[in-house]
Amino acid sequence: MSDEFPRYLFKEMDAADPLAELRDRFVIPDEDLIYLDGNSLGRLPAATPDHLARLVREGWGDQLVRGWPTWIEWARRIGDRLAAHALGARPGEVVISDSTSVNLYKLAAAALDAAGDRRTILVDAEDFPTDRYILQGLAEARGLTLRALPSDLDQGLDLAALRAALDSDVALVVLSAVSYRCGALLDLAAVNAAAREVGAYVLWDLSHAAGSVPVELTASGADLAVGCTYKYLNCGPGAPAFLYVRRELQERLRQPIWGWFGQRDQFAMGPGYDPVPHLDRFQVGTPPVLGMAALDPALDVLAEAGIDRVREKGRRLGEAIVSLADAWLTPYGFTVASPRDPDRRGSHVSLHHPEALRISRALATEGRVVGDYRAPDRLRLGPAPLYTRFVDVWDALDRLRDIAERRSYERLPGEPSRVT
Repeated sequence: MSDEFPRYLFKEMDAADPLAELRDRFVIPDEDLIYLDGNSLGRLPAATPDHLARLVREGWGDQLVRGWPTWIEWARRIGDRLAAHALGARPGEVVISDSTSVNLYKLAAAALDAAGDRRTILVDAEDFPTDRYILQGLAEARGLTLRALPSDLDQGLDLAALRAALDSDVALVVLSAVSYRCGALLDLAAVNAAAREVGAYVLWDLSHAAGSVPVELTASGADLAVGCTYKYLNCGPGAPAFLYVRRELQERLRQPIWGWFGQRDQFAMGPGYDPVPHLDRFQVGTPPVLGMAALDPALDVLAEAGIDRVREKGRRLGEAIVSLADAWLTPYGFTVASPRDPDRRGSHVSLHHPEALRISRALATEGRVVGDYRAPDRLRLGPAPLYTRFVDVWDALDRLRDIAERRSYERLPGEPSRVT
């Protein structure tokens, strides 16, 4: 079969890739397995196992509790590194804390408390389920109105629809910078400005953006943000999350979970809660030291790459998926289910097919390509610029084309997957 896109051109792109050598900084035990699910769980940085082992042996094993004077500062120290290399935030605005869901609850509740008598929360109807569930719970407990804005499955939320919904009763807007399903990328600065015009807070979920696109929280005028570290940041399954609070808001907002790590003079063990006037008031309890430790070697790689170069390669990988899908997969019933404009898309691309669930399973087992499935009928492909090659994209789409042509997926069951 003659192709418009010969494989050797993709190998040439890899040879010219300024980030190509960083692939060696990750554990890749099986070169034949193509991993396109970095937007769910990133690969293991090669330096992480020894880094964690040293902490366990020398820190926990040798120092015991004597290590606490060092560890107790890690949530802020690593937060500052994350702010500098991935989030475009100032020192003292990002802290490592809890899970994304818990952080979203804390910051949403704090913003609602500060919003006075405003009664409305706005959310994308197609946003990640946990975000919507948390907001449903807050709205029900407080007697507020939760408005879910209609959103296109393949194009994301329309900014005009958001602007039309903003009024003086809106207390809080909660949105994902990059849509988990289709990869649609929102304009943070435009959203923040629109919400500010009516006096509403904006809380961003950066889980699919951090480490893949430049976020620029300070420059965009962001108020609040949360996100995970186990996707494009490569910090491992269940790694602790982060939260961001703009410096000017920190003393004004008080989060709902009052813990001793947010307390002024915490080791005085005082009888009443008196929160510190800075970012630490958004911490709660003892930080997960072993989990946090994985962030340092992962951020070393990201810092070396530079988020702008990561973004540029991510755009090109996504464009390669779209071009190959158009050329090879359209005859087999596939359509691109993400924004085609790379400026409106994060680093993953979704493809629609009525048999996407079974195709995703065949691709993983028969094709040895790990992507993932998202309802309804979307095959999601997430190349991670730090370790995904251009030839990986070519090979993955070629294997997908072969499965579609032979219809080998028809042998597989079609019940919903339990894999998240």
